[in-house]
Amino acid sequence: MSELTKTDVLIVGAGPVGLFAVFELGLLDLKCHLVDILDRPGGQCAELYPEKPIYDIPGWPLITAQGLVDRLMEQIEPFQPQFTFNRMISALEKREDGSFRVTTDEGEVFEAKAVVIAAGGGSFQPKRPPIPAIEDFEGKSVFYAVRRIEDFRGQDLLIVGGGDSALDWTLNLQPVARSVSLVHRRAEFRAAPDSVNKMFALHEEDKLRFQIGQVTALSGENGVLRSATVKGPHGEVEISCTRLLPFFGLTMKLGPIAEWGLNLHENLIPVDTERFQTSVPGIFAIGDINAYPGKLKLILSGFHEAALMAQAAKHYISPAERIVFQYTTSSTSLQKKLGVA
Repeated sequence: MSELTKTDVLIVGAGPVGLFAVFELGLLDLKCHLVDILDRPGGQCAELYPEKPIYDIPGWPLITAQGLVDRLMEQIEPFQPQFTFNRMISALEKREDGSFRVTTDEGEVFEAKAVVIAAGGGSFQPKRPPIPAIEDFEGKSVFYAVRRIEDFRGQDLLIVGGGDSALDWTLNLQPVARSVSLVHRRAEFRAAPDSVNKMFALHEEDKLRFQIGQVTALSGENGVLRSATVKGPHGEVEISCTRLLPFFGLTMKLGPIAEWGLNLHENLIPVDTERFQTSVPGIFAIGDINAYPGKLKLILSGFHEAALMAQAAKHYISPAERIVFQYTTSSTSLQKKLGVA
């Protein structure tokens, strides 16, 4: 039996809009648990462009995507949200009492009084690299995310990619793996310069191997990887490896959300603009994944949607409770919740 986790609100997606929803729901005394397919909070901001500047967040003439995520995490800290990363919601069932039973692709089970979909354009899915027969090794020797560092202890690890994920895991796994090789098609990277410099320093110290090129073939049997062929500027080389981590970016797919019985329009979820509720009472959708007349796909629009959604979710969960609207600037009770009174 899978362990059951109960929460007031289950939020699908831990991007900026999902994170701000924690704040708005927390002001109304609703506890949140967030589930995300990525390995960290921040969604598309943190995964695809962490150092890219954003200019249209109110009060911030310029803030990096990662900086925004960091500030949001600091803002919601008083409400102690729980997170489950590297998971995708695979099934959702509405119960007779109006609550929801939600299951992940790894079998974790949640019970929530309301569900908020804040999954951007859908769930992020890793791009499969064009390597022949790579499917034969997936799940045994080839992985697209690191769920447990200990799974790579003592392994001969080959990492492929030139972004932040590839460099971060190269540095984080180097101390635990038996050997680490990083392959990228050129010597220039899209990752943070500090990470790149640390990687090259380890390469100079012979603590890891950096190889320019592309993986063209894998060798092994029964899903157990033995080596990879890398085509480089001076021909082919064979790199011994027992684990392969390819980081070729992400694509967005609606995924299992499409099977939840919600009304959909062009892979988006229509909502009303009063509650941001979907066609299923108790399930709300905010951020880029929803659709309504005049919709603008902006983070600040998602923040507005989160505020109205929280009021509606509170009413759904506690219909008999009178909700008194309060301002954080003047409400002592809200300030106590935030730890600033």
